[in-house]
Amino acid sequence: MAQAAENMDFCTLGMFIIDEIEFAPPKPPVKDIIGGAGAYSALGARIFSPPPQSKTVGWIVDCGSDFPAALRETIADWDTGVLMRETPDRLTTRGWNGYGENEHRAFRYTTPKLRLDHHALANTHLLWSKSFHLICSPLRCIELVENILALRNQSEKAQSPCPLFVWEPVPDLCVAEELPNCLKALRLVDCVSPNHAELGAFFGKDTNAKDHVNYRLIEELCDQLLEKGIGVDGKGGVVVRAGKDGCLVARLGSRKWLPAYHQRGETVIDPTGGGNGFLGGLAVGLVRGSGTSGMENIDEAAAWGAISASFAIEQVGMPMLSRSPKPKGGEYWNGVRVEDRLSEFKERLGRYVQP
Repeated sequence: MAQAAENMDFCTLGMFIIDEIEFAPPKPPVKDIIGGAGAYSALGARIFSPPPQSKTVGWIVDCGSDFPAALRETIADWDTGVLMRETPDRLTTRGWNGYGENEHRAFRYTTPKLRLDHHALANTHLLWSKSFHLICSPLRCIELVENILALRNQSEKAQSPCPLFVWEPVPDLCVAEELPNCLKALRLVDCVSPNHAELGAFFGKDTNAKDHVNYRLIEELCDQLLEKGIGVDGKGGVVVRAGKDGCLVARLGSRKWLPAYHQRGETVIDPTGGGNGFLGGLAVGLVRGSGTSGMENIDEAAAWGAISASFAIEQVGMPMLSRSPKPKGGEYWNGVRVEDRLSEFKERLGRYVQP
């Protein structure tokens, strides 16, 4: 693929999955939906990357013998730096999602999964991304960071600046027994983003309260992570995603809550992928926003994440991309310009009272 390696802003090692979603009756199920952490995080980055920047969004799609033509068309329309790998001797990774009361979600794979690792990046444009989204356990996070850096160091481009690593812990290994490994992983990444329940689970705590999350407990646990040190220089950040209660953005000397974009439950149609989408927006925000890069930019980047998440969850599956030739022109997602939604959100932030 003729993609300038130094121009990759984002790469995710999350998987692409074709989803089937089953809702509580009488809502009918939907099939052949683009899904998986890789797809949703790529969407989150893509939303803030109209062409030609769209080519700076990197992700990997493993296409099995059953890969639907309609999904190829959608992916092509996004015009990203995607690496499409043909695997005709297998079925595409597929998953079943079942939703019950109170947004309770059940998930299972219905075909064998093909997990991505650093080997998938070797000899590709994706290896030279300015940021990497990793969704994995603590020990796997350590392994991936070390191996990605080793691959880069083996090349004649080894002098390239060190990339940003954004880690999304997988929920089943957010347990107190894994906290020591978590703390080791944090020294290697620039930003960690669990949701509030996952953060609490690392400490054996319940971060839910009666009508909202337990804001003070979440702040206290974040402080503990920051005191232990995040990043090689100890100056990394934490972004705790808390669903309808927004997110906590924290680094040494700075702590701030941001609200969720959608404040009414009826505007959230399907929460699938919201967190992954958030991470894609966050990562490109860290790389690009406000003329600076890195953790100085984390508040702005989290606002980008909130907007990316808002588009991910207001319909079943992916939001609809359209283009307008009108004077304002540009891209529209679900009929909305991303710049307009971000501007509206920032105006709201100016009136937001910290919980």
